[in-house]
Amino acid sequence: MKVAALIRNGNANQAFEIRESEKPKLDTYDVLIKVEAFGLNFADVMARKGMYAAAPPIPSVLGYDVVGEVVESRCEGGKSLIGKRVVAMTRFGGYAEFAKTDYRACAVISDEINAAAATALATQYCTAYYAAYECTSLFEGDRVIIHAAAGGVGTAITQLAKLKGCEVYGLTSTDEKIDYLKNQGVDFPINHSKKDYVAQVFKHSNGQKIDVAFNSVGGSTFKKDNQLLDKGGKQVIYGAAELADSRGNMFSKLNLVRKFGFFTPISLLIKSQGIIGINMLEIADNKKTILKRCLQEVVKMTEAGELKPEVGGEFPVGKLAEAHTFLEGRRSTGKIVVKW
Repeated sequence: MKVAALIRNGNANQAFEIRESEKPKLDTYDVLIKVEAFGLNFADVMARKGMYAAAPPIPSVLGYDVVGEVVESRCEGGKSLIGKRVVAMTRFGGYAEFAKTDYRACAVISDEINAAAATALATQYCTAYYAAYECTSLFEGDRVIIHAAAGGVGTAITQLAKLKGCEVYGLTSTDEKIDYLKNQGVDFPINHSKKDYVAQVFKHSNGQKIDVAFNSVGGSTFKKDNQLLDKGGKQVIYGAAELADSRGNMFSKLNLVRKFGFFTPISLLIKSQGIIGINMLEIADNKKTILKRCLQEVVKMTEAGELKPEVGGEFPVGKLAEAHTFLEGRRSTGKIVVKW
């Protein structure tokens, strides 16, 4: 089979190579999926640049989410999926013609959901659902702020928050994405590269603070969000994209930690606030029932028309480097997908 292997860290144009490889060997609870398409996530960019500690050693095959047909399995749960079209979250290995994953990390999807939209449901919509519906409780009238609101996870959280009747403040770095955010239902789109978003939130909310901050950027934005957080509020952190803008060396990592700042539990206790960190790979590895529940729910909501995954770009596998560059440049809205 063919794989798009990561052969060196650094610039996307020299990072990947299409090469032949053996099909993955299945463990007890695995299924083998003939991949129709695979999605890109910002963690892929971090791994390509050598900034993601959990990434496998080079040469490696990245990729967390795929859509395709189950063709093989050893266990009864997996055998029931053979011949069915599924969306699945993989533990790397998604950039391949065939990928394996635990059968509990799969959900059957109809042919009516195109491959590009389907890939968004695995990592991005599962992350969003877990963040917005399981780690927090959103209620009508809650004020929430979403970083990178035009991205895949940001789009998903926006849709989930609007279903609950929340007031959404969506951050983006370009004016071109403002209309996109408005179309997604964001009440107050803010270009943070032009204006101080803390001041803008207070302006639009008439001085009221927010209830939940969804943050994929980390670093200095964490402290800013803390200024906005109301009593009883929560910060939900599911990324550190700010590190991708640095050189990724030890000094950059230490600087990122410094920008996050240091908090003691007593300060959270006094204000009845919470900080929640999310790494869906850890959930996928250690809490498979949670992953299965989240994936099934987002598929159900998508088929019911409640969620509408946005496709930010479709690329053939021969243009994987271009897809990575597009995602890294933060020019995309919605999910970036690569097809064989």
